[in-house]
Amino acid sequence: MPSAFVYILECADGRFYVGLTRRDPYERCSEHNLGLDTKSFTFRRRPVRLVYSEHFELILDAIAAERRIKGWSRAKKQALIRRDYDALPTLAKRRTK
Repeated sequence: MPSAFVYILECADGRFYVGLTRRDPYERCSEHNLGLDTKSFTFRRRPVRLVYSEHFELILDAIAAERRIKGWSRAKKQALIRRDYDALPTLAKRRTK
């Protein structure tokens, strides 16, 4: 099975986009900035910049990581981008009302 990257883009409006690619994440970021897909999340939020990428040997592991990260809070994504791994468990705890 081929390897893949999970990547996070920061959009011009400050939002994060989490994606998956089997190619170079910088190349994929350039494609987002070109606006090739007018229906994509990033199209109206350009320019975007690559703020995080992680390589996975197995694409299935990358798919699982992408799905997991997409469900994270903004604060937890920011900790991952900073590579502040110690903060992740604390940010993983659900808030009670």
